[in-house]
Amino acid sequence: MKDRQVIDIHNIEFKPFDRYGSTVPKMSWHIISYNQTSGQGSYVLKMEPGAQTIPHMHMGFEEFLMIEGELIDSDGTVFKSGEFVSFEPGSKHSSYSKKGALIVVFQRGLNEALDQN
Repeated sequence: MKDRQVIDIHNIEFKPFDRYGSTVPKMSWHIISYNQTSGQGSYVLKMEPGAQTIPHMHMGFEEFLMIEGELIDSDGTVFKSGEFVSFEPGSKHSSYSKKGALIVVFQRGLNEALDQN
């Protein structure tokens, strides 16, 4: 079928994560259906040990499934392999990974980078 994709997330090509314009160090992604203009779709995110997201606000729902590793949110909550996380529109945060992580992300709206000053 041409209207279906089957992706082995353990055997894909990752590219530098540049969703906010410039590349975020130690992060890469594989776009499945994500549209940069609408903020809708899915992608696989790979975070190397020490990677940190930029602070951002969700304009729509952002949900993700932790496949491997762990992610530590800005409030100290630790997300582990097998957990599904849902952030509501208007929520703000940033996350980092000490050990690294592989995450499948489902976006339903753009994220807005927050001033880091």
